Amino acid sequence: MNNHVAMAIGCHPDDIEFMMAGTLVLLKQAGYETHYMNVANGSCGSQVYPAAELIRIRGREAKEAARLLGAEFHPSLVDDLDVYYEDKTLRRLTAVVRDVNPTVLLVHSPQDYMEDHMNTCRLSVTAAFVRGMRNFWTIPRRKPVAGDVTLYHAMPVGLRDPLRRRIMPGAFVNTTAVFEQKKIALAAHRSQQDWLAKSQKMNQYLATMEWYSRELGKLSRRFQHAEGWRRHLHWGYCAEDADPLRDALGKSYLVNHAYERSLENGI
Repeated sequence: MNNHVAMAIGCHPDDIEFMMAGTLVLLKQAGYETHYMNVANGSCGSQVYPAAELIRIRGREAKEAARLLGAEFHPSLVDDLDVYYEDKTLRRLTAVVRDVNPTVLLVHSPQDYMEDHMNTCRLSVTAAFVRGMRNFWTIPRRKPVAGDVTLYHAMPVGLRDPLRRRIMPGAFVNTTAVFEQKKIALAAHRSQQDWLAKSQKMNQYLATMEWYSRELGKLSRRFQHAEGWRRHLHWGYCAEDADPLRDALGKSYLVNHAYERSLENGI
């Protein structure tokens, strides 16, 4: 088994580019095999194109973005707003997770501004949990897999939960050296720039991602650009002290000790 496989699971085409892509590229540079998947196909992300045409457009954009990031592309499973924590989608996603058998899994924040994002997070976490359970069958059928996987949750959109509370990362990854590559990959999603300006007041598509990147860099007090991560509880996934991002990225990985202390205080 390859012990260096990283998979990013986002919800919509471009979510990975906003919050995860820099870390994925750095893992690629560190020798990891990398994989890219969006659970939803982007079918609702336009006021111009009909759904069938938009799905084709956004699929092409996502494939190009994955290529620019150096990651293997995996097709989406459902339409936008059909991302529910339900049996069929879970079985289909688990089949992909078993095929890839990642040792690092990058997923959405459990708290985010959109239900699709949070449901994608729940599906991803459960798919990883049942990856080795022989009595959980998948669609299509895939054999259970062995080995550890460590889960990391990305920052939510706006760096806040749905009740406007600031979410702090447990660790920062220095993405300064790969920021331009991340930006070019996000720019591949050309269909979204006008749509998000109209629907979500995100008037400067690339600049919004850059703001997140720079804001997390400021919070780190060390890096110009950064992505933030919170490590999932280890039970059912990996050893308690497993932290493969730390091991792979070295000085580009900075633990937020204030966050670690807050875990013990129950804050």
